[in-house]
Amino acid sequence: MHISAGAKVCGVMAYPVEHSLSPLMHNFFAQELGIDFAYVPLKVRPEDVESAVRGAWAVNLAGMNVTVPHKQAVIPFVRELDPGAKAIGAVNTLVRAEGGYKGYNTDAPGLLRAMKDEGMDIEGQDWLIIGAGGAAKAAAFVLGSGHAGSVIVLNRSRDRAAALAREFNEHFGRDFIRAMSLEEYKALPHGKRQAVQTTSVGMYPRNDAAPVEDADFYKGITKAIDVIYTPARTKFSAMVEAAGGQAAGGLSMLLYQGAAAFELWNPEVTVPKEVIEKAGQLMRKALKGQGEDK
Repeated sequence: MHISAGAKVCGVMAYPVEHSLSPLMHNFFAQELGIDFAYVPLKVRPEDVESAVRGAWAVNLAGMNVTVPHKQAVIPFVRELDPGAKAIGAVNTLVRAEGGYKGYNTDAPGLLRAMKDEGMDIEGQDWLIIGAGGAAKAAAFVLGSGHAGSVIVLNRSRDRAAALAREFNEHFGRDFIRAMSLEEYKALPHGKRQAVQTTSVGMYPRNDAAPVEDADFYKGITKAIDVIYTPARTKFSAMVEAAGGQAAGGLSMLLYQGAAAFELWNPEVTVPKEVIEKAGQLMRKALKGQGEDK
């Protein structure tokens, strides 16, 4: 695909970034839609977030995706927050605006569409969120908006989990989320629940790790989605399935949130469903050899 000197340039800032399939996805979208556009990986250390945002603005980047571990750290350096990103308290997309970048969160709509693809019902159902970072907040926002019955947040730091629970209980005006530390998992109430795994545990290259290693833990999970997409099938997903549950990786979420971001950078276009599906096929091929196929 020809890229001119006037091409719109975007990228993904992450640490690490080598595993990211976002460049493959966004450049494919541009190619399919005939847009003069380029998307590049940007390896940004946690201590360099501010300088990375300022540098991106200085070299005229039209926008960036923001992922682990920068989704919250980037907030002080944006000029404006979209209401959804403000409610979630995390940003995954920057869009160039007058005088600075505007921060958005497309993780929530991406996760919701992925959940629907997997037949996961929200209203009145019991849920488990593993983790308490940016992706966990997107999950809490989705579950609260969808009127989940109850949500338990499991996190290494109980204080962070409790802060998330307070924030979203207040936002939605009801006490439907409560917090537990990850090491308290054996004290979970009896019963079946659906789960969203939002931590980076098990992400390539540490494919042999899961947030909980006890097989009994997974017997209480009926359906789960892991936001990790490298590898395509995490140890978490494998343990859910081994216990009789249904599990999905994060590729669908990545595709849907990516399409939403691409449309923010290119507001004159809508990414058709068939292009999203073709991108998914391409990315699944790229994932072969990572994780379960090694």
